[in-house]
Amino acid sequence: MSDGLPDGYEISTDPARLDGGLIHQWLSQDAYWALGRPREKQDAAIAGSLNFGLYDSASGAQLAYARIVSDLATFAWLCDVYVAPAARGKGIGTALVAAVRDHLAPYGLRRIMLATADAHEVYAKVGFTPLTDPAKWMALGEQ
Repeated sequence: MSDGLPDGYEISTDPARLDGGLIHQWLSQDAYWALGRPREKQDAAIAGSLNFGLYDSASGAQLAYARIVSDLATFAWLCDVYVAPAARGKGIGTALVAAVRDHLAPYGLRRIMLATADAHEVYAKVGFTPLTDPAKWMALGEQ
């Protein structure tokens, strides 16, 4: 499958286009990694991130979301990738992740990381691979 955006959709990094209420609803009610996340936490996360919205070209309705936390020099963390249930299975999740990858390419980042429990195939299509030495990675906080 190509990682190009299917016809009828557009991707934007314009924060004014984001539907914060919808993003919060999606993540806090349907995303296993963010269940119960308070709206103020979500709004702060959006404010401190590079955000990608995917929209229906005709209606302008937001159908997907992803955000990047990065120094835009060496490292980025891809998180909160979500596609509305009615829009799944159309290739837009893969296209969104490809757009994130392509947007970050000019920065020459050493590494873009993410964590997923169930969407490995989506990320593999655009070049993500499992860690070769996960034993050297550590975390502080929830795991």
